[in-house]
Amino acid sequence: MEKENKVRLARIIVSAVLLAAAFVTDKFLSLPVWGSLLIYLIPYLVAGFDVLLEAGENILHLELFDEDFLMAVATLGALAIGFLPDAKPQFAEAVFVMLFFQVGEFFEELAEGRTRKSVTTLMDLQPTLTHIERDGAVSDIEPENVEIGSIIIVKPGERIPLDGVVTEGKSSLDTRALTGESAPVDVFENENVVSGCVNLSGLLKIKTTSLLGDSTAARILDLVENAADNKSKSESFITKFAHYYTPIVVFSALAIAFIPPIISGSFSLNIAKWLYRALTFLIVSCPCALVVSVPLTFFGGIGKASEDGILIKGANYMDSLASLSTVVFDKTGTLTHGVFEVSDINSVSGNEKELLFLAASAERYSVHPIAQSLSEAYSKYGDVNDAEVENVEELAGLGVRADVNGKTVLAGNMKLMEKEGVDYAACDKSGTVVYVAADGEFLGFILISDTLKSDIRKALESIKEEGVVKTVMLTGDKRQISNEIAETLGIDENYSELLPADKVEKMEKILSERTQGTVAFVGDGINDAPVLKRADIGVAMGVLGSQAAVEAADVVLMDDNVSKIAKAISISKRTIKIARQNIVFAIAVKLLVLIFSAVGLAPLALAVFADVGVLVLAVINAMRALK
Repeated sequence: MEKENKVRLARIIVSAVLLAAAFVTDKFLSLPVWGSLLIYLIPYLVAGFDVLLEAGENILHLELFDEDFLMAVATLGALAIGFLPDAKPQFAEAVFVMLFFQVGEFFEELAEGRTRKSVTTLMDLQPTLTHIERDGAVSDIEPENVEIGSIIIVKPGERIPLDGVVTEGKSSLDTRALTGESAPVDVFENENVVSGCVNLSGLLKIKTTSLLGDSTAARILDLVENAADNKSKSESFITKFAHYYTPIVVFSALAIAFIPPIISGSFSLNIAKWLYRALTFLIVSCPCALVVSVPLTFFGGIGKASEDGILIKGANYMDSLASLSTVVFDKTGTLTHGVFEVSDINSVSGNEKELLFLAASAERYSVHPIAQSLSEAYSKYGDVNDAEVENVEELAGLGVRADVNGKTVLAGNMKLMEKEGVDYAACDKSGTVVYVAADGEFLGFILISDTLKSDIRKALESIKEEGVVKTVMLTGDKRQISNEIAETLGIDENYSELLPADKVEKMEKILSERTQGTVAFVGDGINDAPVLKRADIGVAMGVLGSQAAVEAADVVLMDDNVSKIAKAISISKRTIKIARQNIVFAIAVKLLVLIFSAVGLAPLALAVFADVGVLVLAVINAMRALK
């Protein structure tokens, strides 16, 4: 693209110099009409040979009425008009029009290149070579030739080429290209890593889990590049507008050229004047400012969102985001961290460490998330494996009984305490409660809960500030927990104890009851795929590397930052505003100059402004979507 721009710029400069030389030569030598045409044809062909070729190819394929066809007809007509009786040659004007058309094309390609660069900077996620380890030897091969299960080496400063699991080493990763977040992420052995991240510090050995085409980086690249396939309402309007508008103005130009001279009764005397007006009318009518600037605006908006770790699958979803009135949230992993953590320890004796030690030791052979939470909480005090644990007995639906360092420990729910006849104090807090007793004596309880994200309240406030009037929470969790979270966060409505099918039913109800705008569902994109699909716009979040989420959602947030929803709304609103500005500006100027040209009040210079000038201004305005 850069090479094409350089070539086009060189042609523009050469053509401009040749035009000036032709103008001076024509003035001083007083050449005949044919002589003037020949010297002006040189800069004309330098500037516009590609336009003529494109127009000719389109005519052969019966694809008429595009901008190349209009410009070819208008400029060739301007070159020919000087041979009509009593007509003034328009050779310089014809070259000038073609030259400035190419200036407009240059600005268009420059803007598209800059917009694409903002996306491809994000998408420059795949290195050209991969260090692969085979039989103790390291060699460099292309990423597309690396098989699943291969061991690859990523040195500090290099980008991870393929998704995989760290088998050796630890490091910090720069995930900015994927998530838009600048804070490094630490990774250790047995942790998943995804392609596109930059290794900042230690050397990593990674066992690949995907082929290049199925990697996270490849899927994101495909997602952004294909976003243009889903047109917004504004783009669809422009496509339909150009489909009807261009043939109308072509036939209108023919009518302007021939009907008035015929009606006047002096065809040969008036044909030059009306043909000049018709050609001016054709130049003005070219809809390139609209056809170029509006899609460019949306592409710029999608590029800007991509830089911030927000992948919008198409411009049409920007329409939905801009008119969002209701946002429905899944709870686990969206509003909360989705990870069970010990949030409270209540020891009868006041010895919280001993209470946690006994519970974690009794549960240490369990793979249940609750047991893992207890072990993780105790890890800050010591190693739970130091205890002598015997006679472990899993009690279905109740908890566990085990001998820990000679004590018979019970760890489970209140039904376990009642069954074993332990006199316990009930906990009235929301969450999962693990009651602990030793040798029949109640020692206290440990509360395990899924904690709210630290910035979630502020994120919800920012979403409301962007014009969302109602927030809803859908969860399979208990009513008490649901109500508590909704009250804490100021969520307008919440529905609890829902199965996946129930969530779809609730979404149907929300959609049917809305009075304005669109409805979005925000979830993890895997368990809630049916609801994501049913909403007007599905937003998957915190799903870096999850193919299911990328496929199910319309918008993908590459980290779990809910505040990026507000940013996505803001970017969409601004993008649509810029697109509408371009539509109104371009149509208003063109209609005004079209009227002037039809009545003979618009010279070719004004026609050039109404075409190329409007295009350049619209493209410059479209570039604001990148900011």
